[in-house]
Amino acid sequence: MQAMVARTGVSERLLRYYEEQGLLRPERLPSGYREYAETDVELVARIRALLAAGLSTATIARVLPCVTAELAPTCPMVLAELNQERNRISASIDVLEESRRLLDSVLSKPVVSSVTESLLTAL
Repeated sequence: MQAMVARTGVSERLLRYYEEQGLLRPERLPSGYREYAETDVELVARIRALLAAGLSTATIARVLPCVTAELAPTCPMVLAELNQERNRISASIDVLEESRRLLDSVLSKPVVSSVTESLLTAL
């Protein structure tokens, strides 16, 4: 497993997690040790790219068989799910942009002295 960590830059914990999620299926030696194939290195790179794109591991499990190393879809059915994910991400961005606008509005206002400070300076 250490060799796979070194080749992918992914921790042992994450490699095990990908395996638990059904994303990665290394061979098991009789000793129980995992044996990773060269294709597993590329597979981890695809998993990382899809995670960075905002997809959950559950979604990745469904679309991974239909995405090439260059992240090109190979199954027409996966396009609908990827479009749904894009719409979900776009909606989240819209909410975050509105939150930023509201915060910008608060930050653009001058600082107002508190009532307590006003009373203390008046005394």
